[in-house]
Amino acid sequence: MTDLAAVADELAAKRHQLVEQLAEMSAPPQELGSISFGKRVGEGTSQAVDRLSAVPAHDKLQLLLAEVTRAEEKLVDETYGACDVCGRPIGAARLEARPWATRCIDHA
Repeated sequence: MTDLAAVADELAAKRHQLVEQLAEMSAPPQELGSISFGKRVGEGTSQAVDRLSAVPAHDKLQLLLAEVTRAEEKLVDETYGACDVCGRPIGAARLEARPWATRCIDHA
């Protein structure tokens, strides 16, 4: 039997971590100073490239946050551990490795 209170704590901690990471990634750069965007690679160009490179990571974190939130909802409505697609139980090993899993391995 799964300790649902421990799962709830783990999901809450993961959600908090993801929200912090997303906030950090979304924050404007600290110091802009005299950044120039010319033909040569300068600080401004480097910062722009860094921000563009972070978009896929930001999107992935948002998807993970949605999974964590869905798993928390499943705890509340007492469907945690059941696949969202087929309704069959999600394997214990999968839930242990990824407590926010909402689909069985066949539907992952």
